[in-house]
Amino acid sequence: MKVALAQLNYIPGDIPFNSAKIISAINSARTKGAELIVFSELAVTGYPPLDLLLRTDIISASMAAIDEIASHCTGIAAIVGGPSPNTGNFGKTLHNSAFFINDGKVRTVISKALLPTYDIFDEDRYFQPGTEFRTVDLNGEKLAVTICEDIWDEQPFGDRGVWRLYGVTPLDEVMKDDPSLIINIAANPFSHSRLRVRDEVFARNAREYGKPLISVNQTGGYTELIFDGSSVLIDADGTVLERLAFCSEEVRIVETPVTGSDRRQYSCPPSYPDDMTGLVHQALVTGIRDFFEKGGLKRAVIGLSGGIDSAVVLALAAEALGPSNTLALLMPSVYSSEHSVTDSEEMARKLGVPYHIVSIEEARQVLEKTVKPFFGDKAPDITEENIQARLRALVLMAFANKLGKMVLNTSNKSEAATGYGTLYGDMIGGLSILGDIYKTEVYRLAREINSQREIIPEAIIAKLPSAELRPDQLDTDSLPPYEILDPILLRYIDLERSARQITEEGFNHDLVEKVIRLVHTSEFKRRQAPPVLRVSSKAFGSGRRIPIIGKYR
Repeated sequence: MKVALAQLNYIPGDIPFNSAKIISAINSARTKGAELIVFSELAVTGYPPLDLLLRTDIISASMAAIDEIASHCTGIAAIVGGPSPNTGNFGKTLHNSAFFINDGKVRTVISKALLPTYDIFDEDRYFQPGTEFRTVDLNGEKLAVTICEDIWDEQPFGDRGVWRLYGVTPLDEVMKDDPSLIINIAANPFSHSRLRVRDEVFARNAREYGKPLISVNQTGGYTELIFDGSSVLIDADGTVLERLAFCSEEVRIVETPVTGSDRRQYSCPPSYPDDMTGLVHQALVTGIRDFFEKGGLKRAVIGLSGGIDSAVVLALAAEALGPSNTLALLMPSVYSSEHSVTDSEEMARKLGVPYHIVSIEEARQVLEKTVKPFFGDKAPDITEENIQARLRALVLMAFANKLGKMVLNTSNKSEAATGYGTLYGDMIGGLSILGDIYKTEVYRLAREINSQREIIPEAIIAKLPSAELRPDQLDTDSLPPYEILDPILLRYIDLERSARQITEEGFNHDLVEKVIRLVHTSEFKRRQAPPVLRVSSKAFGSGRRIPIIGKYR
């Protein structure tokens, strides 16, 4: 059977756009001889549609789109993801479904049985789990159609090992019909630490049931989520035969079942690299580009400080949006070093990005003079430092408002975790680019950006990190060196280990306690931060829900 894997980039809620894209792929695949075309989970609405699913007009439009899509399925069958009404007598009003369409009609509706509620997922809020397990028939073949989590009933969870999350295994039930092919329609967001896990889960299912497996994932940026595509065809022995493009749309036709001689036609792509920095780079560019394109935005403005974080964000933005759509503002004060300005100018010229130098020194002096009578004899402290950061935010927002641009945030995950950032200052922006990238990872990302040619001047990469808000300031005045801090943060935030567990790994007890205390007391800042592009399995945002006020270790 010739099957087209349709890995597409949708817009949540834009049902006319999504359905037109689906119909175009159906028509194209038919002309190329495909018997079946498979789309991703909730393709009609885009994933995740969130509370749009609570709107009756959205659901009505989605069901009408399914009927329109079905009218184009002549000479080719399709499996399309979308919400479907729950016709039962209880539960949520919707199912997360796969519509099997053939000969111009919806023939079968398969509903997702396993609804994830961990990390960024909250499907139980909207959907009633499916309870019927059956195959669909096409040209004499029986197909086991599953939806994303339905084949993730067992998965690895860090220190907890492989965990069985559900009391039912859908494929155990479907296999009673002896299908020839497992099809999984998915919406798997990118996470550099989960790519291999994903392939392992697919391969394990193929081997366990002795059937080839197809999984079709969506691609593109969806606010903070980035979907990498990477749809696969896996042989019955667990071998990855085909993998579609990373962070790019593609429709590819494969043929199943795969015999020994047929395997020669497949690329059998290599496993993912040990160093995922290159993929993170691609994912961040995708996230920026789609945030702007899907949001009807075109131009960004970035505060370029002469430090590595803003330099990396500028390079990524210029790549995603184009240099002419990316404006850099250099905003020195008396505490800014001369090389911070000259290094920033050099980088802007290398990229061909327009830039302005807007000194905040005069405004700093005026504001400090204005408030000084009210502060009495109190010595200068973080108050005066934060005034500078907030003045820079004011300038950035003025340019954004006047010129129709969006400010991109440049804070990294280490800073966000420890609260090393000024609320309403350097934490402003419509989108956080590096908020899921630890500082030590930012340096690797800078090297990756420079791998083809030097974009970020070496002087920026080599200099010691500093906010330059007071004379001779360094980040290490307030924080441990990042090569020590980041491993502690990774263990506490991403791996969810306790202070005791981290200390037992050889880290200084007092330092671990200090770092964790900083994480706790900064939660209120993160609640007010912009959405963070997610590239790990534990980003700040909807996937990490921690009380602002609480006592815990």
